Amino acid sequence: MSHSIINPQGLHNPVGFGYSHVARASGELVFIAGQYASDGDGHVTSSDFTEQVERSLANLRTALAAAGLDYRHVVQLRTHIVDHDTDKLAIIARLIGEIWGDRPPTQTLTGVAALALPGMLFEIDAIAVSP
Repeated sequence: MSHSIINPQGLHNPVGFGYSHVARASGELVFIAGQYASDGDGHVTSSDFTEQVERSLANLRTALAAAGLDYRHVVQLRTHIVDHDTDKLAIIARLIGEIWGDRPPTQTLTGVAALALPGMLFEIDAIAVSP
């Protein structure tokens, strides 16, 4: 199975962290690495959970666009939340609803003790299908 790797200009360079942002497999499946509230240098942009989710979703949009896709092409999400609780679930559900409405992709949510970098509270990765 052939694949290509894409690290879009609008996101930080992830290679030093040991991953790439986007992998396109067999021309149809596109895998988006965990996106978090990062700026162009990979630094966490906010300590606020809602702002981190919003920025992570914006970064996901940037990664999808680099593969010629958008949110409607996403078939699966995996979300990782530090100190998960129902208040955070409500925030995620609202923001997912604003993007996907009544047809959200499949999703697995995992509560975790910590994520890769200090200050990260939320991370989201995705699988999309290219038409």
